[in-house]
Amino acid sequence: MAHEQPDRVPIDLGGTINSSIVVEAYEPLKRHFGIESSNVPLNLMMRVVHVDERILRSLDIDVRNVTMWFPRGASGDSLNFFSYKDMWGVERVRPEGGYYFDVIKPPLSGEIRVADVAKYTWPDPESVVEVNQIRKEIELLRKTTDCAIVLYLPPPFVHTSQFLRGFEDWYVDFALNTKVLEALADATLEVNLAITGRVLKAVGNDVDVVLCADDLGAQCGLQVSPYDYRRYIKPRHAVYFQLIHELSPARLLFHSCGSVASIIEDFIEIGVDALNPVQVSTSGMCPVSLKTQFGDRMVFWGAIDSQYVLPRGSVDDVRRAVEETVEQMGEGGGYVLSAVHNIQPDVPTENILAMFQHAREYVPSYVKG
Repeated sequence: MAHEQPDRVPIDLGGTINSSIVVEAYEPLKRHFGIESSNVPLNLMMRVVHVDERILRSLDIDVRNVTMWFPRGASGDSLNFFSYKDMWGVERVRPEGGYYFDVIKPPLSGEIRVADVAKYTWPDPESVVEVNQIRKEIELLRKTTDCAIVLYLPPPFVHTSQFLRGFEDWYVDFALNTKVLEALADATLEVNLAITGRVLKAVGNDVDVVLCADDLGAQCGLQVSPYDYRRYIKPRHAVYFQLIHELSPARLLFHSCGSVASIIEDFIEIGVDALNPVQVSTSGMCPVSLKTQFGDRMVFWGAIDSQYVLPRGSVDDVRRAVEETVEQMGEGGGYVLSAVHNIQPDVPTENILAMFQHAREYVPSYVKG
């Protein structure tokens, strides 16, 4: 993270809510290691798990997560739920045969006014986080591992406002209803600033990395125009990121899927230290190009393709992808290897093992000297 050359590339599985594994892929991985345990949710919407410490140690993973974001009442094997309402009042269901929870009732969809945003029942930042529990988890990890600790913070506002408003209405607001767009963004951001401030005042000095996520990219470019990003989103992200840096010396890891190469310079300007998941199968996200343009100022976290290579490639294909990516992105530090986003149900166990085992054993040319 300091752009200093390590002897091996750091590797991450389950260190963030965006680099873990979906339960249907996790079960065969547990069987491989002979582990019988219940599945504790790391993120219920995406149905990803806290990876068992025995697996993390077997694969020599360098990162551990601390998170506190569960729907109220969700615990244990709640990954088997079929519906829930989150703390924002957004209702979700998992369709029959589906792997993830979809929004079914955006509570602020349709024709609304700024007044409707103002009178909405917003979460109480004081009641949604157990700070003492977070502190205990951090203390335990410090005593029992020498790994980097990543603290998950709430998404600034894009994700949440999309879920509250509904995607179609959220996009239309950029063209026809910017007052509502901004009111919803500010109301959401206000709650998350309060939560983040409370958490970081308690434990901000005790973690190595803080993660927050707001997807801005799609397969071929941004979800909104660069103009709209810079007018409506970037200034609010800047406020959020500034608070993080004021309250913690930890490195800021920002997650955005998709093609975001066109705004990486903006990310750097407003305080992002590292970018995840580096979706290399999208337009403009070529590892060589990213490392050349931004490698001295931006850490890249992810980049092992989960769209084609991990689910469809052979073990040799996976090993080749690991070698190529480490050679392209690892020189001089500034790269953490993981899958592009959470490992999905269609990824064979042998490919998961190949990715992490080969990353640990592979010595890149720039280290051999």
